[in-house]
Amino acid sequence: MQSSISNPLRIGLRQERVIPPQCLVIFGASGDLTHRKLIPALFELFLQRRIPSEFAIVGCARRPWSDQEFKDKLSIKLANKISKNPNEWNQFLKYLFYEPVDLQQELQVERLAKRLTKIDKLQATHGNKTFYLSVSPNFYGSGCKALKKAGLLEDTVKSRVVIEKPFGRDYSSAKKLNKIVQSCADESQIYRIDHYLGKETVQNILVLRFANTIFEPIWNRNYISNIQITSSETVGVEDRAGYYETSGALRDMLQNHLTQMLAVISMEPPGRFDPEAIRNEKAKVLQATKLADEEEPWRCCIRGQYQEGGNIVNPLRGYREEPGVDPNSTTETYIATKVFIDNWRWQGVPFYLRTGKRLPKRLGEIVLTFKDVPVHLFDSTIINPAPNQLIIRIQPNEGATFKFEVKSPGSGMRSRPVEMEFSYDESFGEPSDEGYVRLLADSMLGDPTLFTRSDEVEAAWKLYTPLIELMENAPWKLPIHKYESKTWGPSESDQLLSRDNFFWRRP
Repeated sequence: MQSSISNPLRIGLRQERVIPPQCLVIFGASGDLTHRKLIPALFELFLQRRIPSEFAIVGCARRPWSDQEFKDKLSIKLANKISKNPNEWNQFLKYLFYEPVDLQQELQVERLAKRLTKIDKLQATHGNKTFYLSVSPNFYGSGCKALKKAGLLEDTVKSRVVIEKPFGRDYSSAKKLNKIVQSCADESQIYRIDHYLGKETVQNILVLRFANTIFEPIWNRNYISNIQITSSETVGVEDRAGYYETSGALRDMLQNHLTQMLAVISMEPPGRFDPEAIRNEKAKVLQATKLADEEEPWRCCIRGQYQEGGNIVNPLRGYREEPGVDPNSTTETYIATKVFIDNWRWQGVPFYLRTGKRLPKRLGEIVLTFKDVPVHLFDSTIINPAPNQLIIRIQPNEGATFKFEVKSPGSGMRSRPVEMEFSYDESFGEPSDEGYVRLLADSMLGDPTLFTRSDEVEAAWKLYTPLIELMENAPWKLPIHKYESKTWGPSESDQLLSRDNFFWRRP
């Protein structure tokens, strides 16, 4: 399964679309996301020559900076990233502008509208505008209202708004926010971002399934025994205690990232490769997903919180000892749950989802474990085959592994599992783009395929509503289990699978 592709062929394969003339307006431009993800992603698009000369990036925040101050601050913060391409960075800076704006101040938003008209003429962006709300979720609704009132969302073809996660805190708040946002802009203008969907391997799932005849016939309950979806982090809460204390692992990761991967891995084939056809199938499968035990939902969910760990050289604090965390906090830093999809393809197949902080490895993966062979031809004391598995690596080292059984060398009849490996880096000679590169490009191209639609968001929140209600109203039914830092979570999460005679994969 190892392969390599020469540079001429690689260039031929990478037929990326060039972004049309555009003005990208980033609200929250003084924040961490802008210099850590958004500007580097835009600079990468510039290096790939996908950004046209008729382009502008307008940073907006409450800080009273000038255009030059904005450019200088980004140059300092991104010094390491731009050191290899200093000349290109200087050219890229010509696209950058800044306007002090408080979205809660009507006059300031009106002033922004006038500035954008001037920039549109200066940069010849043809009136195309993409507004990126990299602000506190509390301002998503009011921000959209302010943009509408200033007349910035009137053109349903040339203007769109990108909204970061989390989109709501629960089912009712997500419905309310959808109603507000849809009163300000058409659904076709709204791009709810989930950066996991921008990862190359998540998109490759569609190709893997629907472009290869060997996979689709066995992608169902007849051949698959269970599916595991894991997203693990080695870091703790770091400097995000203020946010994390009000969200926890369920709201931060499970409801959005992991559930979107669930939708992609389990959706039905769309009638055509079209954004709305794909999103229709994702919405259908999410609406058919349910907790494994709807009567007693606490039986299909495990919550955990990391404790101190590490060693003398590198001691690690427990979550409750982190700066800004309540010493009596009951916020989960780990969550594992079991769900079923109530449709013909997946009836009876358990899906296990888990995510956590301060685990042994940073990774994102989907593991499809196939059913045992129907008849064992070999003596089990000699050959006890491990189940076949298809492991799709979302991060790091994006790619896929297929595990199957072969005979061991020698005269005896013994077997062992081996792996067929595919790596994006090795096969294509270059690392795949970071998620925000693809998603920013798609939003400016007007391609909503990798963005979540309103019914998807609401279906995902509705799925976890029983767990959220338990955490808020009967927390003793979903207790916090302790786990040592750098371990794979509380032992109780192993029991979630062992009751079904399955085991978590230990990467």
